[in-house]
Amino acid sequence: MEISDNLKKIVTHTQFERFIIFVIIAAGILVGVQTYPDISAKHHNLITILETLIILIFVIEAILKIASEMPRPLQYFKNSWNVFDFIIVVGVLLPIGGSFLPVLRLLRVFRVFRLVTTMPKMRLIVGALLKSIPSMMHIFMLLGIIFYIYAVMATFTFSENDPIHFENLPTSMLTLFRMVTLEDWTDVMYINMYGCDQYGYDGARLECTNPSASPIGAALFFSSFVVVCGLIVLNFAIGVVINSMDEMKEEMENEYPAYNKLAEKEKQENIIERLNKMDEKLDVLLDNRPP
Repeated sequence: MEISDNLKKIVTHTQFERFIIFVIIAAGILVGVQTYPDISAKHHNLITILETLIILIFVIEAILKIASEMPRPLQYFKNSWNVFDFIIVVGVLLPIGGSFLPVLRLLRVFRVFRLVTTMPKMRLIVGALLKSIPSMMHIFMLLGIIFYIYAVMATFTFSENDPIHFENLPTSMLTLFRMVTLEDWTDVMYINMYGCDQYGYDGARLECTNPSASPIGAALFFSSFVVVCGLIVLNFAIGVVINSMDEMKEEMENEYPAYNKLAEKEKQENIIERLNKMDEKLDVLLDNRPP
């Protein structure tokens, strides 16, 4: 137990975590360098050495973390982030090549994603996003219903005046998706407010065969769509993510009670050590005090 406790202190130490983050960043840079064939061929031996060293460090890290869970090493695999790390490490070690070479390269790229597993704040964000997916599905369903209703209405109302954007239902859905991102949504509105012969169809006159202006109807239609989908519903989505972040934060605080206790104990030991040093300095000052 003493050995496993010492290993836990090592793998949870700030300097160890910073070193692993540095290695992950270096691995990401190395993968990026390999996308340049000339540089990769010129420095092939150096890249191979660095690649081997990085893999060796990741293997040692996994061994230390598994050993820190002794006498129950399988406890390591109860954490999904640890499973992800282990799959990346083992996947890179597999002797695959040929047609499976893209898979190996993909695993090497995924090593950069290990930054999420080593940085608690990033784990909190990613975990909150994953946790919010079930609730987000209901919001996406609501968005889908609103999109469908508006797309049908737009196709019936604006297809003759603006066939480029509303010729059929799929085109209308795509146009509305563009509008909800606020990408030039006012241009689409102005085409239907003033008519395609007055605005927006300068380079596509052949498409504008039946122009018709609808200044009030188009303004109300498109403005209401942007407000409902682009502001209100998306704010619901943001609220769901924030709520999931609060839940994820509570889970992370309870995820490693043993690790947290060790970290707290280490802090207490550091404080006691500093107090002892201050006490020694005070004793020296008192001893050297003139009579």
